[in-house]
Amino acid sequence: MSSATSPTFRLAISSTLMLGAITMTPSANAQNAGNYQTPPAPLQAIVDQLRAPTVSLSPRRELAAMIKTPTLPSIREVAQPELKLAGLRINPRTYSQSRFSFGEDMWLLDIETRKEIRLTGLPQNLKLADLAWSPDQRSLAFTHIAGQDGSTGGVELWVVDIAAKSARRLSTAPLNTVYGRGFAWMPDSKSLLVRLRPVNQGAAPPLIALPTGPNSQDAVPGAGQRQVRTLQDLLKNENDASVFDHYTLVQPAIINLNGKVSMIGRPDRFIGLGVSPDGKILLTQALERPYSYVVASGSFPRRIEVSDLSGKVIHTVAKLALEEGLPPGNDAVRTGVRDISWRADAPATLVWAEAQDDGDPAKVMEIRDIVFAQASPFKDKPQELIKLSSRYAGTRWASGDLSLITEYWWKTRAVKTWRIAPDAASAPDLVASYASEDRYNDPGTPKMRMDEAGNARLLVAPDNVSIYLDGSGASPEGDRPFVDRLNLTSKKKERLFRSEAPKFEDVIELLDNEGKRLLTTRESPTEQANFYVRDLRKPADAQLTQLTQFPHPTPQLANVTKEQIRYKRADGVDLTATLFLPPNYDAKRDGPLPMLMWAYPQEFTTANAASQVTSSPYRFNSISYWGPQALLSMGYAVLDNPSMPIIGEGGKEANDTYLPQLIASAEAAVNEVVRRGVADRDRIAIGGHSYGAFMTANLLAHTDVFKAGIARSGA
Repeated sequence: MSSATSPTFRLAISSTLMLGAITMTPSANAQNAGNYQTPPAPLQAIVDQLRAPTVSLSPRRELAAMIKTPTLPSIREVAQPELKLAGLRINPRTYSQSRFSFGEDMWLLDIETRKEIRLTGLPQNLKLADLAWSPDQRSLAFTHIAGQDGSTGGVELWVVDIAAKSARRLSTAPLNTVYGRGFAWMPDSKSLLVRLRPVNQGAAPPLIALPTGPNSQDAVPGAGQRQVRTLQDLLKNENDASVFDHYTLVQPAIINLNGKVSMIGRPDRFIGLGVSPDGKILLTQALERPYSYVVASGSFPRRIEVSDLSGKVIHTVAKLALEEGLPPGNDAVRTGVRDISWRADAPATLVWAEAQDDGDPAKVMEIRDIVFAQASPFKDKPQELIKLSSRYAGTRWASGDLSLITEYWWKTRAVKTWRIAPDAASAPDLVASYASEDRYNDPGTPKMRMDEAGNARLLVAPDNVSIYLDGSGASPEGDRPFVDRLNLTSKKKERLFRSEAPKFEDVIELLDNEGKRLLTTRESPTEQANFYVRDLRKPADAQLTQLTQFPHPTPQLANVTKEQIRYKRADGVDLTATLFLPPNYDAKRDGPLPMLMWAYPQEFTTANAASQVTSSPYRFNSISYWGPQALLSMGYAVLDNPSMPIIGEGGKEANDTYLPQLIASAEAAVNEVVRRGVADRDRIAIGGHSYGAFMTANLLAHTDVFKAGIARSGA
């Protein structure tokens, strides 16, 4: 390639850091000092590309809400004020989570007719943050963030009348969404449970930069060895704590579709509010003092209670103490009530897990967790649903005689799924047992469906004994998504669908209860993913109906070459990567290129799992400002996701040999691209995000393989 398209690495790194088109760079020219600079035109074109709409399917799977979001936020949105407190990032202007990406348009798509339905009455300068369909599908609620233009604003609750095709603001009372969406539909679809900013709350305490006294911390006697993760944005002093108190104070309320507001009890620092499936009582979790300067708010003391819709407490579930660190090990958990929620298929039954080993994975125990259930009015002793040999990982509810409970042990990556009959005393039945890192043998994820009260329930086939599973379908040929029907009695599977080359087709949803009609996305290396309906009842050549026509977002890079390559590490471990080459590049004619490798190490317990192929050669060549492929526009080669496995076999800790394995993987990748003649050994950079940034620093410090590196958002 010519020198104009084979730039130096200085340009490579600065271009990557300037993709947002708003990077400030020093300038010797006084007239330009302080102005925002733009990246080279090829990179700016990637930043300015159109982004495909996101989709939210209705409960009956008949309609889809299509939300258009810009590729990048404006500088006005990025410049919004931000508080960093107790692990949270808060916009003090709007009393919401600090975020920069909002929907700027919304319309509906009729799945059957493929017609777009435009909506009237949407807010001007829409900044859509969250949305949720009502269980009866007659309404669609969403939040609009006013004040992103720098004016005084807040989180507004709006609702779309589906039949009238119109939107309106439901209430003038602003929401508090510091701890999440801020609203949820009640089971009757006639009202919403919301988190409001308290009336007459007053101004927030000012942030004080100067300390008022020493910052002292006391160790807890007898606590033993504890591990505390490296966390950002923790409280630093009592002033921080007072500001945190102000912005996390919420007033629960119910707002009906006429806009009538009914307050529920008094304001508190609620981090959890959930209505029971029968719509009569609430499960609440509220933070309490003392706070901590070493852990985030998720570990602060909390009070877990059940109240009626007036706010009267009718049952205290637990009071959890401050948890400053856990016993060593990734399988460590806090003691007491954990992962509490409503049982989705019962009127008002609480379900939670409790560790039996004090949350300490080092203790030798036959039973690690017990899952309990307790029905309203909470007078009877909690019922034991199941005893588990590892950690509780959640339940998929169907009915009184069918639910699936999953357990997981990180140390071995072991996953087990059990069938239970929550209303009977029958023994659990093992449905699946596999290793989470063994992608080739992953059975798939059970499909769920929203019931008439808006709760996610396990989708059961018409025979009442089968469920549906979908998964990525990892294989030596790459990912091939699938849908299976599993008979829970016989344990036999029937394959209903599998993606076929040369396309990549992913199952988004089952449109019926028989697994015959699927909503999928379908793509190829040169075709943007679009939505389709696949009707398995029809002949193979007549099954597909295309719903959307999203164009290629970067047509100037449509001819990029992508190849899934395989190679070996010096110790024999098989590795994979995805090699991207610029449009019209020919290795024999143009010679080796400068290259950026972008990676993220992963830990494995076996070499076989580490050697498995990831991704698919048939996926769309998606090129965005966020990924390394953007440098293809500047004439670079890119090696994306080269395997960097850190293997700890035979019970050994993987990180005991982190550096030798990391270096061996990096050297193998470099040797392979040089052997292919596509990369110049003297012009290869390494980069990664978070743990990949940690990888980058280590490779630059301990090897001479790379000439430059990008450590993005490193911890």
